[in-house]
Amino acid sequence: MSNKISSSSYKVKSPMAITIFGHLLFIAITILVLVWLLHFREGLAFSSSNKAKIFNIHPMLMVIGFVLMAGEAIMAYTTTPTSRKNHKLFHMILHLIALLSGIIGVIAVFKFHNESGIPHMYTFHSWIGLSTIILFGLQWILSFLTFLYPGARSSTRSRVAPWHALIGITIFFMAIVATETGLVQKFIFLGLTRNQEGLIVNFIGLLILLFGISVGVSVLV
Repeated sequence: MSNKISSSSYKVKSPMAITIFGHLLFIAITILVLVWLLHFREGLAFSSSNKAKIFNIHPMLMVIGFVLMAGEAIMAYTTTPTSRKNHKLFHMILHLIALLSGIIGVIAVFKFHNESGIPHMYTFHSWIGLSTIILFGLQWILSFLTFLYPGARSSTRSRVAPWHALIGITIFFMAIVATETGLVQKFIFLGLTRNQEGLIVNFIGLLILLFGISVGVSVLV
């Protein structure tokens, strides 16, 4: 009797289970972010004398609109029971929502810095965050031209597809890193400790990490 274990033994048998877990994390993270920003912080506003309200647009859109929607777009392509054409369409639409959310989120934080007299782009979080948005936008444009534009050749699509998937998941995990560093940075700037708000911020970070892992596993199955 062979002692060898087939590599298929390690394969997740139900991709739907990990996807459902990812969806539940999406809901939990969204609730925690809204509770944090609306209850513990000053709320949300794109124009206000209370500059903190302007800043709060940034974490809301970057977490819920950018990271979570991008993750949902990746899972939708691999697990949604529909045609290949619809897979591509859902994937691109959700990624477009994520991209627009990310752009508005960046505009909000630049607006906050301008009106508060704070210098721009001086932390690792800001470097990797802006780099991620730029790469995400370029990836979306190239993907549209390659996979949705009617004039693209099928042979080109076949050659590009593996690189598209690899670069896409890399950019997604860059977004996870940017989000986690942003939460740590805000935790320190606010001087949070073991209080209720500090716990909420930490749990947001923990659940975002689990969400990223869920999305990564859904790609592998």
